[in-house]
Amino acid sequence: MKRNVSTAASVLPLNKAKLALSACLLAACTLSPFAHAGKANNTLGMAYDQAPENIDPYFNNVRIGVIIANNVWDTLVYRDPRTGGYSGQLAKSWKQVDDRTLEFDLREGVKFHNGEDFDADSVVYTLNFVADPKNKATTQSNVRWIDKVEKIDKYKVRIISKEPFPAAIDYLSTTLAIHPAKYYQEVGPAGMNAKPVGTGPYKIIEHVPGKSVTLERNANYFKDSPKSQPTINKVRIRFLPDRQTQMAEVMSGGEDFIMHVPKDQAEKLKGLPHLQVQSGNTMRIVFLSLNSLDNTPAPELKDVRVRKAIAHAIDREAMLKNIVGGGEIINTICTPGQVGCTSEGATVYKYDPALSKKLLAEAGFPNGLSLDFNSYRERNQAEAMINYLQAVGIKAKLNFMQYAAMRDLARSGKVSVAHQTWGSNLINDTSASTPVYFGGGGDDLTKDPEVIKLLDKGDHTIDPKERKEIYGKALALISEKAYAVPLWTLPVYYVANKDVKFTPYHDELVRFWEMGWK
Repeated sequence: MKRNVSTAASVLPLNKAKLALSACLLAACTLSPFAHAGKANNTLGMAYDQAPENIDPYFNNVRIGVIIANNVWDTLVYRDPRTGGYSGQLAKSWKQVDDRTLEFDLREGVKFHNGEDFDADSVVYTLNFVADPKNKATTQSNVRWIDKVEKIDKYKVRIISKEPFPAAIDYLSTTLAIHPAKYYQEVGPAGMNAKPVGTGPYKIIEHVPGKSVTLERNANYFKDSPKSQPTINKVRIRFLPDRQTQMAEVMSGGEDFIMHVPKDQAEKLKGLPHLQVQSGNTMRIVFLSLNSLDNTPAPELKDVRVRKAIAHAIDREAMLKNIVGGGEIINTICTPGQVGCTSEGATVYKYDPALSKKLLAEAGFPNGLSLDFNSYRERNQAEAMINYLQAVGIKAKLNFMQYAAMRDLARSGKVSVAHQTWGSNLINDTSASTPVYFGGGGDDLTKDPEVIKLLDKGDHTIDPKERKEIYGKALALISEKAYAVPLWTLPVYYVANKDVKFTPYHDELVRFWEMGWK
């Protein structure tokens, strides 16, 4: 019999939402002290639950940091979210010189927000700096393929990979922002966090760490960019960890835009005439990462039967329908549709609590066991999974925190179970998903040498069919050994003022330069 997952995990937040909604309707909501946002002032107010640890895009991988980065910085190449096609951004054109070398002709006349000229030095310094492991970029997985970047002349560079890397253009079109060489050399990542400088359609005019970031339209944004000229003058982003506060703010008019709203709460807001609700599926996958390393704080997880018991304990279909509210079930740790992603040959763990209990007993835990369960977002989903684990005898203690804190705990080997979500940093290639968590890096809680070898081979194989076969072997091995519990792709629910004009995209990237007022 299936358990009712629409109760324990979501009743409390739903009741809070109802109370907040009632209060707003009866008292018109006490307006936020930041209630100057809105159409009349051409200022978009946005609230988000996670704060980026650093505005520098190479030292942050929280989604709001990715959003800010793509509005404040530009990349060499631009990928159209509608067609997937590539066009020049900071580069006018490019060519493949050999299987390891890309050559770029750069755009002339582009200036950074501080007035510094964009040229080859900007590209060379930025990419060589962040690709050097000693500089400890948080997003090292995005740059580890780079061997070196060379200046040919003032507006021509060559990017040379360590080995053939077929996904290079996708990385260069999405996550590899270019910094001003002189300024970045002077201030480094800390200075870039304090006073960020890019070339993008928006510039940052205020950053209060952990509290807010304010963007202003770049009136001098270069006209040949594939990004459109922005029409909204200012965007103020506040970091509000409490979901109910976000809800109250958007209902009161204190904020114009929020995202990642739980399905049940978003549906309750559809009836308010001054708001709009939109949703869409995304590239983001959700999974449980299980620490089976020798130094794991939960030695029980080194037994594959315990890991399989966890996988069989969760009713993914019921959760997808009743709590997640969209998306699709996944059986491997990659985004369906990514180049190289496949579930062929993967072990599928159906919901079977009786089998889960049997596996625990066979592993020597007939009376169950206790684990820490770490999570940083979608708390209602985490709580529902904990209820499922409880039902088979696994007592899971929820540790809910900011993403950077959970990531650092995981990288130091101090988490047992981590409720992970991963959007691949916009990259539509399996090299940006599976190897991050199973390729032997800091986020790998299994470090299986066979898996690591296969993923490395897949990353550097040119032929698409052969790549898929190699990745398929690695993904099948990960699933067979239950190193993680693949769950689903995550839909996003957006709630906005009815006058806000925006388009949801599958990459979860909010493009302020496209947005406007109805």
